Amino acid sequence: MQTFHIRYRNTQGTLMRILNAASRRALDLPLVRAEPADDDHQVTLALDVNQKQVGQLYREWYGIADVIKVSSGAAHTAAWSSPHPPAGVPIEESRAAARA
Repeated sequence: MQTFHIRYRNTQGTLMRILNAASRRALDLPLVRAEPADDDHQVTLALDVNQKQVGQLYREWYGIADVIKVSSGAAHTAAWSSPHPPAGVPIEESRAAARA
């Protein structure tokens, strides 16, 4: 399992083109997280891929005009399986509730 962090300008269809590159190769998408990142946006994907597919994905993602940067690394699936606070809930509040 490998994670990919793709930074892009949020123009019409950019996120769909990024996701389409993985779905066209029939890759499972166990994690997809898109969020604002400064003035741009970032999507994090977890994919089970081989080296050849990594090269193909990089080439296709960099071929998208609004993609700014693509980076990758090994996924930490154990960390993702732990519960996270829902969006909008500060971590301090969820920790205080867990102690109570």
